[in-house]
Amino acid sequence: MTDQTEDDLPLAVVTPEVAPPKRSLRFRKRWLLLLLLPLFLFTGGVLGMYYQPPGLQKFYALTGLTPGGGSTSPIALPPEIELPKEMAETMRATDVVGLARLMPRGDVSIVAAPYGAGDARVAEILVAVGDLVARGDVVARLDNEGQLQSAVLLAEANLAIRQATLAQTRAAVETSRAEAEAVLEQATVAAAEAQSDLARTTELFGRGVVTQSNLDAVGAAAKQAAAAVVKAEATLSRFTGTDTEAQPDVIVASRNLAAAEAELTRAKTDLARAAVRAPIDGTILDIHATPGQRPPTQGIMEMGDTLHMMAEAEIYQDRIAQVTPGQPVELAAAALGVTLQGRVAFVGLTVGRQGLLSDDTAANTDARVIRVMVELDPASSEIAARYTNLEVIARIDTHAPAAPPAAP
Repeated sequence: MTDQTEDDLPLAVVTPEVAPPKRSLRFRKRWLLLLLLPLFLFTGGVLGMYYQPPGLQKFYALTGLTPGGGSTSPIALPPEIELPKEMAETMRATDVVGLARLMPRGDVSIVAAPYGAGDARVAEILVAVGDLVARGDVVARLDNEGQLQSAVLLAEANLAIRQATLAQTRAAVETSRAEAEAVLEQATVAAAEAQSDLARTTELFGRGVVTQSNLDAVGAAAKQAAAAVVKAEATLSRFTGTDTEAQPDVIVASRNLAAAEAELTRAKTDLARAAVRAPIDGTILDIHATPGQRPPTQGIMEMGDTLHMMAEAEIYQDRIAQVTPGQPVELAAAALGVTLQGRVAFVGLTVGRQGLLSDDTAANTDARVIRVMVELDPASSEIAARYTNLEVIARIDTHAPAAPPAAP
């Protein structure tokens, strides 16, 4: 048997090519996850420390820990506080920071319509924004002034009538008393004369000179004269004493006069309701109404004592123990361009919810704060007078020695 070559084979033999081994995609994903996991953990930690979700807040409240409490400078301020660069550069661990707002001394006063103004509308605004007014000055008038002025004129006329009536009553009483005294005197004289006639007639009757009828006539005349005296005395007794003011008619007229005077006083008081007056000494900050408009619920205008500006700061309850009156305070805001200086004037006595909030949706709206009043120095007060209710950042230097706030 002879050997067969490849050419003699009926079919060609094909040798398959061996493909290189493929790398596992699962192996690549594992390495990628291992590389990204630290980045995710770091990012999540930073976001958690900055925004402090409710769960993390409860953890801090339970343990008493403070973010950044172990470092020389805190790493997590409240989300609504962003320190200016110049303030952050000089920040110390002992400083206490909080949001604050600028306000006049005594806060903003609302100038409202007088009590009992009813449906009256604003007739005239007598001031403009920025005007300095004194307490009691008329700043606006209402349209019910004409009607109330008519009531005053009517009350004055009624008072004049009552005054004339009292004078007339006094004169009538004095005249009547004089007439009664004269009548009594006349009756007394007539009675004495009648008694004399009766005595003479009785004597003549005894001597038989006059008749019985003459004696009876003279006796009747004497009795009539005596009755006239009694009547005159009764008339005079109506005038008790000699004081005209004590007479009943005069007392009634005096009471009517007093009622008319009270009515005039009430009418003048009502007329005062047509004038809107400034409740304090200060500057007009804003005007909310125009002539012809009903006084709005928020008041006709706002005013405040901008000559003495203050700041109301909200300090978190865990830092308030370091704040005492007299400590220096620095206030900063982008709108000011400069920092304001002042001192702590008063530390509040109650803990409340935070009222000054930023637009950050992650802000802690349930924070517990205590209000601290800051009195600005004269130079800073002059600058802040134009920025009532401006939100600022307050930094209280608790390390510096406390000094009494500057006198206003």
